[in-house]
Amino acid sequence: MEVLMHHLQQRILPHLPRAFTTPCKSHSSCAAGHSPKPTPIGSISRPSTHLPLVSRLFQPSNLRDVGQESRAQGEMTCKSQRLMQQAGLIHPSNPGCYYYLPATVRSMEKLVRLIDQEMQRIGGQKLDMPSLCSAELWRRSERWDLMGKELFRLRDRHGAEYCLGPTHEEAVTELLASQGTLSYRQLPLMLYQMTRKFRDEPKPRFGLLRGREFYMKDMYTFDVNEAAAYHTYESVCQAYNRLFSRLGLRIVQVQADTGKIGGKLSHEFQLPADIGEDRLLVCGSCSFSANVETMEPGRTDCPQCQAGTLVESKGIEVGHTFYLGTKYSHIFNATFNNTQNKPAVTEMGCFGLGVTRILAAAIEVMSTEEAIRWPGLLAPYQVCVLPPKRGSKVDEVAGLAEEVALSLGEALPSLRGEVVLDDRTQMTIGKRLKDASQLGYPYVVALGQKATEEIPRFEVICQQTGETMFLSRDGLVDLLKRVETV
Repeated sequence: MEVLMHHLQQRILPHLPRAFTTPCKSHSSCAAGHSPKPTPIGSISRPSTHLPLVSRLFQPSNLRDVGQESRAQGEMTCKSQRLMQQAGLIHPSNPGCYYYLPATVRSMEKLVRLIDQEMQRIGGQKLDMPSLCSAELWRRSERWDLMGKELFRLRDRHGAEYCLGPTHEEAVTELLASQGTLSYRQLPLMLYQMTRKFRDEPKPRFGLLRGREFYMKDMYTFDVNEAAAYHTYESVCQAYNRLFSRLGLRIVQVQADTGKIGGKLSHEFQLPADIGEDRLLVCGSCSFSANVETMEPGRTDCPQCQAGTLVESKGIEVGHTFYLGTKYSHIFNATFNNTQNKPAVTEMGCFGLGVTRILAAAIEVMSTEEAIRWPGLLAPYQVCVLPPKRGSKVDEVAGLAEEVALSLGEALPSLRGEVVLDDRTQMTIGKRLKDASQLGYPYVVALGQKATEEIPRFEVICQQTGETMFLSRDGLVDLLKRVETV
């Protein structure tokens, strides 16, 4: 062993930086007080606080011309798909499947945290169920044949049949039934997950708005009776409305068809958009709204207030809720002991949110034709700092830009990890400002001539409002302390 260590030292030590080597020959001599001659502080390289640099981000984008040829060929079918591919947020893989690149993953993680907050606020408990679902469960619910070609089906090496789960009503109800009879004191039980889902769409299109593989939040609830189940249903709908309000998205909650999931009651949460595939009827005189599929063909009078006229519009479905009753709990024998200590079948609900669809739909309705605009809470980074161009007349303040970017995270803990430095100083400020606008950072801080003044002032652009202001460092901190993060 000593020979091996000596050999390694002879090969490795000469190549180590001087700051990392010492004259100690053994641990015992150091411990005995024979410490090495101190190395001057200035000669030791200390890693600085991590600051994300635009030049190092894996965001393979060409914001100027990517997509022009594809648009001409009809491949870029909507604004959000084009903008997200141009900005390097997503990259196409197979039809209806995409790579989610780091900036998109940051946004999704923020959305997941928001959803977790709202689901757990009403008592939701998070779990994770297998994507590989047994065909036997789906045959028991009679949906194996009902779903038709929408299911991705496969067999294992033993010939057993499975599907890649598009939804998990069968799985979660079987899970509950396998635990034995519950007590009424344990209900309502609200279980949810956020996982990849799979549906064999015949014509995947619109980028993340209609794909074959996507992320969804699906919650399943179990109650003691119908009245309690309706109360749970309403609490989840209220949580959805709070979520969309926090995102700044104007959602319309419409009555909907129960479709292949089934049940007694259903609502869709629709984001009005011209690209939407759902047709909605909304009353101008009261709160009534419905998917056209649930109405008599050609009806224009409101069934709720009798006085208003129904106006048709289009929407993107970003959420869907169902009151299932005992459709699945009866089949799988998911029961509980009631107050008389007798077994009773649970009343169920299921509640979906399209995680990736919310992200794309928000970009679709909030962005311009040329620039992404995010819901403030979901922007991958909140602030982008732009140093001056290398070699320009104000190049002297380049170091100040990094200092400002680092100090924002120190002064405002909520912005730690939320500030990015565009270090591509071979490019002009104007070019980087254009890129920053197209990528949609909520706040852009540019250092120009005014940053050289005795009290430096920075050009601050609020991308959501289009407002530009010149602020001192203290003024910048006062502005950004109001930024909400998650």
